[in-house]
Amino acid sequence: MHALTGALWGIVAAIGASALLFVGVNRLFDLIVDRWRLFLSLIGALIGAGFFAVLVGNRVLDGSGTTWVIGGAVLFALLAVAPDLVPDPRLRPVVGAVMGTGIGVLVAVAVDAAVRPTVSPRDLIVMVGITVGVYVVISAARGRIRPGGVLVSAALGWVAGAWLLGEVGGGSPTSMALAVLVPFGLLGAALGAGKRRERTRRYDLQRQTRVGAFLGPAMFFVSMGLVIPLIRTIYLSLHDSRGRVWVGLKNYGHVLTNKRSLDLEDWANIFGSRLTYLGAALLVIGLVAGLWLGRRRGRLLEPAASSIGPASVGVFLLMFAMFASLRGTVMNNLWWVIVVTLLSTVLGLAAAVLADRARFESLAKSLIFMPMAISFVGAGIIWRFMYIARPPQKPQTGLFNAIWVGLGTLEPSSTGHLTVIVVLGGVTAAMLGLSIFGTRRRQPDIAIGSALVALPFLWLLYRFLGPGLGGVETGPLGNPIGKPILFVQEGPFNNVWMMVVLIWIQTGFAMVILSAAIKAVPGELLEAARVDGATDGQVFFHVTLPTIVPTISVIVTALIVLVMKVFDIVRVMTNGNFGTQVIANEMWQRAFTEFNLGLGSALAVVLFLSVVPVMGMNIRRMQRNEV
Repeated sequence: MHALTGALWGIVAAIGASALLFVGVNRLFDLIVDRWRLFLSLIGALIGAGFFAVLVGNRVLDGSGTTWVIGGAVLFALLAVAPDLVPDPRLRPVVGAVMGTGIGVLVAVAVDAAVRPTVSPRDLIVMVGITVGVYVVISAARGRIRPGGVLVSAALGWVAGAWLLGEVGGGSPTSMALAVLVPFGLLGAALGAGKRRERTRRYDLQRQTRVGAFLGPAMFFVSMGLVIPLIRTIYLSLHDSRGRVWVGLKNYGHVLTNKRSLDLEDWANIFGSRLTYLGAALLVIGLVAGLWLGRRRGRLLEPAASSIGPASVGVFLLMFAMFASLRGTVMNNLWWVIVVTLLSTVLGLAAAVLADRARFESLAKSLIFMPMAISFVGAGIIWRFMYIARPPQKPQTGLFNAIWVGLGTLEPSSTGHLTVIVVLGGVTAAMLGLSIFGTRRRQPDIAIGSALVALPFLWLLYRFLGPGLGGVETGPLGNPIGKPILFVQEGPFNNVWMMVVLIWIQTGFAMVILSAAIKAVPGELLEAARVDGATDGQVFFHVTLPTIVPTISVIVTALIVLVMKVFDIVRVMTNGNFGTQVIANEMWQRAFTEFNLGLGSALAVVLFLSVVPVMGMNIRRMQRNEV
C-alpha cells in the first residue's frame, strides 16, 4: 500500500513539476518584448546555474557546490546584461570578453585539477579552422556572415581541440587556463558583438525561443550522441592504432586497397560462370517477351509478369555471378545491400499483393510479419541451428541438412522415393499444362511464367530418376555416408545463406507498408483502367505500381541504411570468418578486439559516409513531397 501511495505521489509530483516548468518557461518568454534586460538576466542566471550544477556534479547534493551554482548564476546574469548596458557598440565586445574571462576563471577554479587537459597548438588551430570554415561556408551560402557567429564557432573549435582531442588529466595549470579562459572570452566577445534587438526583432526572438525550448534538448542530445563522437572518430581515423601519432589517410588507404577489404583479382571468372549464362538467357527471354508484347500493343517494351519476371531474375543471377568473383569486406557489404534490399522489397510487394486477395488475409500477414518481432541476434541463432552441419558419420540435427541427407538415403524402390517422384511429376505436369493453356489462350504471362516454374521441377525430377539427389555418398565399404552442406562455411554463397535471415525478417516490414500503400490507391483509377479493357497485370504495372513508387523508395532507402550497418547476424553466425566479413563487424574487431583505434575509426567513418548519401536523397525526396 505504501509503495502504491509513493508511486501515486511521484506521478502527481512529476505532473506538477512539468506544469510549473511549462508555465514558468512561457512566462519567461513573455518578458522578451517589454522587459528585455530582465529576460536576459534570467536566461543568463538559468544557464549559469545549470552549467555549474553539471560542472560540480555531486557536490550540489551534499551542499558544498551550492555556492558555485549561485556564483555561476550571478556571473552569467551579469554577462548577459553588461554588454547591453554599454552605449558604445565598439566597447561591448571588450566588456563581454572581460566578463567571459572572469567566468572562465571561476570555471577553472571549480574544476578539479585532475581533469586538466593536454593542449596541442596544432589541434587547436586545426579545430578552430574547421569550425570557423564550416560557419563561414554556411553563412556565405545564406548571404550573411556575422562577427558574433565567427567568434562562437572559434570558441567551439577551441573547446573541441582542447578537451576532445587532448588527453584529459595530463595537463598543467597553463593548459587549463588556455582550455577554459580563451573559449569563455570568445563567447563573451561574441555576446557583446551582437546588435541590440529592437522591439520588432524581440517578437521574432520570442517565436524562435519558444521553438528552441522544445528543440534545444533534442539537439543537445543529438550533438552529444552523434556530432561530438563523429568528430572524435574522424580525428582517431587520422592517427595510428593508439590514436596518438598522425598518419593522415593511411588507414583509409588500408581499408580500400588490401585484399581482405577489396579483392578484384578473380574478375575474369565472371564470364565463365554458369550463373552468367543462365542469367543472360533469362534476361534475353524477358526482353524477347517484352518486345513481343510491345509489338502487339504498339509499344517498344511492354512491362508484364512475362517480361519483368525473367529479366529481373536474369539480372539478379548476373549480379550473383559478379559478386561471387569480386570478394572482400567492402564487396560483401555491397552484396548485402543489393541482394537484401531487392529481395525484401520484391517479396514484400508480392506478399502484399497476394495476401490482399487471400481468404485469411490477417492470418497470412501476421505470419509473414512475425519475424519482425525477433531480434537480429535471436534470428541469427535460430538460423544457425537450422544450417548446422555435423560430421558425416553423425546424425544431422540441422533442419536443412537433415532433409538433404535424408533425400540422399532414399532407395530407388522405396516408398519415399516413389512419393517424391510422384509429387515432382505432378507439379511439373501442372506447370506444363498451364504453359500450354496460356499459349492457346494467348496469355503470355501464364505461358512463360509456368514454363519457368516448371524448369527447376524438371531438373529435380531428372535428378531423382537418374543420379539421385541428396547429401549422401558411398563410403569405402559400400555403406552410405551423409555429406552435409556447409551452408555458412563454404564460399562464395555462404553470404547468401546469411542474407536469407535478414530477408526473412524484413520481408514482413516491406509487406505491411506496401499493403497499406496498395489499399490507398484510389479505387476510381483501378475501375477506370478495367473499364478501358486492361487486364489485372496491366492494372498492376500501369496504375498500382506507379502510384506506390514513393512508398517503395522509402522502403528501399530504409533497408539500405539498415543493411549497410549489418552486424548482429554476421557476428552470431560466423564472426566474419569464411569470407563473410562486413564493415561493421570488422570495425568492431579492429577497434575493440585488436584495439587498433585508427583502423577501427576509419572503418566507422567509411560506414557513416556510405549511409549519408542515402539519407540525403531520402530527405530531399521528403522535402520535394512537402512542396
